[in-house]
Amino acid sequence: MSKILFNEHQRRLLEANPNVNSVSDRSIQYKPEFKVLAVKENQSGKGPSQVFIENGFDLEMIGTKKAKESLSRWRKSYQLHGEDGFFEERRGKGSTGRPSTEGLSPEKKLEKAEARIKYLEAEVGIVKKARGTREAGEEIILTSAEKYQVINEVIRKFQLKRFTAHLCKVAKVHRSGYYAWLEKTEVHAIREENDYQDYLLLKCVYDAFKGKIGYRGLYMALVELLEIPMNHKKILRLMRKFNLFAKIRRKNPYKNIAKATQEHHTVPNLLNRQFTQDEPGKVFVTDITYLQMKTGQTAYLSCVKDVASREIIAYELSVSLSMRIVYRTLRKLSEALAGNVHPEAMIHSDQGFHYTHPEYQTRVKAMQLTQSMSRRGNCLDNAPIESFFGHFKDDVDYKEASNLLELKKMVDEYMEHYNCTRKQWDLKKMTPAQYEGTEKLTLLIS
Repeated sequence: MSKILFNEHQRRLLEANPNVNSVSDRSIQYKPEFKVLAVKENQSGKGPSQVFIENGFDLEMIGTKKAKESLSRWRKSYQLHGEDGFFEERRGKGSTGRPSTEGLSPEKKLEKAEARIKYLEAEVGIVKKARGTREAGEEIILTSAEKYQVINEVIRKFQLKRFTAHLCKVAKVHRSGYYAWLEKTEVHAIREENDYQDYLLLKCVYDAFKGKIGYRGLYMALVELLEIPMNHKKILRLMRKFNLFAKIRRKNPYKNIAKATQEHHTVPNLLNRQFTQDEPGKVFVTDITYLQMKTGQTAYLSCVKDVASREIIAYELSVSLSMRIVYRTLRKLSEALAGNVHPEAMIHSDQGFHYTHPEYQTRVKAMQLTQSMSRRGNCLDNAPIESFFGHFKDDVDYKEASNLLELKKMVDEYMEHYNCTRKQWDLKKMTPAQYEGTEKLTLLIS
């Protein structure tokens, strides 16, 4: 069962979505048409998060896990029963009266029968809830307010708005009392709305810190924004209520494995920030950056940059952080060099687990490259590649990519632009490709 509880305000927001039939405090009943649409869009390549977001659902409210699990069940049902499987499960919305069925079509008769079944299920459901028993078999006596809550849930679940009087009779409460209780829910709704407005304020600050903030940090941030600061206990209550959790930075499991096995080794910082180089092909820098697409999926870009010419010599795009991404990058670098390796060639990186891996270091030596590494936690030691990634993320709308193919096209186009058409002031106003060709020609002549 889901750990997320929907409050009254959230239930009303979800019920306003045309793809929803009804909402309880823990579950959502979706319309069969939406289930069919979701399965087809998922088969066309869209992820569960993208499908739900594009159809008006707030994943912060319902949770990404609920979207994935729902779509997984629908795919299985679609494979077994096709589209009809979804519509067979739907209970009709026809009249539950007893008019004559003579002259009705088979479809209308079926609709009325389904409506009658739905009505009987509602009646049985309310009796069961009103006759709950304890472990010892003692009958539970529900309060009137609890019965009103049950009636309200049954009406919402089965869409039986015209049977309030009968349900009150079944639950042995007065209809007037139910309507009085219903009016009080408006007061609760106002309170919920106030909580929701405060949540929106908290969410703005929460998003500004990219979720890496707790209730204490939010309190300190709001002190500067509000004349009357929000109580820290209220902030904590609202965070729990609306599922705002501080994103905790966790240890890299690969680093733990490296420590346990003692197989990974770092090497000295031989480059020592000597970024002013005159000979292309002598010093390379490499690193990996994260690229998050519109669907929420993360891709990883591994690049090798020539420090002298500033040209991107090799790059690899992948949705996995496995060792294959750096192995393929090395292979592309080897193909680009085509055996013309500078006698003092060096490749510099940070101390990431990819670059301390013994197999990676073996392949670097086989290419006749000397390996160098930045000092721990010092990104400035690898400034040239960090600078390139900064320009890349400023110039490329990678967050608009819907899938890996779109992102790869963006990356390929930018690499071509960066190497061949983007002139740089410090390269004598030439592009990296032009500068490399000019410098190599100068070295040959000299």
